[in-house]
Amino acid sequence: MKIEESVLTEFLHQVRLKSPSPDDPIVVSYTPHPWELVGTGNYAGVFGHPDYPELVVKVYAPGRPGIEKEIEVYSKLGETRYFPVCYQYGDNYLVIRRMNGISLFDCIRHGIPIPPQVIEDVEEALELARKRGLYPHDVHGKNVLMHLGRGYLIDVSDYYIKAEDTKWRDLRKAYNAIYLPFLKDRGWKVPLWVLDGIRKGYRYVKKVHRLLEAMRL
Repeated sequence: MKIEESVLTEFLHQVRLKSPSPDDPIVVSYTPHPWELVGTGNYAGVFGHPDYPELVVKVYAPGRPGIEKEIEVYSKLGETRYFPVCYQYGDNYLVIRRMNGISLFDCIRHGIPIPPQVIEDVEEALELARKRGLYPHDVHGKNVLMHLGRGYLIDVSDYYIKAEDTKWRDLRKAYNAIYLPFLKDRGWKVPLWVLDGIRKGYRYVKKVHRLLEAMRL
């Protein structure tokens, strides 16, 4: 699957995005019609076109590194049911398979039940990535999708980083200790401000923990 070269070239020439800070999502100032902004990360924006519903284009903001490593990650992953597949790439973009579903973050936000099968699928996917010489990194509620009761992963750009990352392990613990006994099947919606507060609190605790660990060395 590919996007016609002229369509892709025109889009890349017109789209406008920048990254004010590596710690915050990039800012998209212009998306040419009929393209749509699907989502943003700290380094790149993801866009879709109505004529190519099975594909998205991930465009890195100027000055943001990592695209070469991400291409290498996709090469190692190959074609699996758990992860996107990269079909085209250039100096600052990748054309990848569009993964359908709703993020676990939005499931919690809208009170949509998350069955244990989703968690099991993610575990299998991460083990598969490790067997292919990768190091799953930055796996959290916004990077895991649920579709028809099964789990899928997006954003594999940091799977080359060898440093320990506990986000998924901590999320899995919270799922078993809090979500299953108190939230699942109750349909309770968790406000966005609460989820953002939890996210920021988690990041703060992790920073303090790393600081304390460094002081012990």
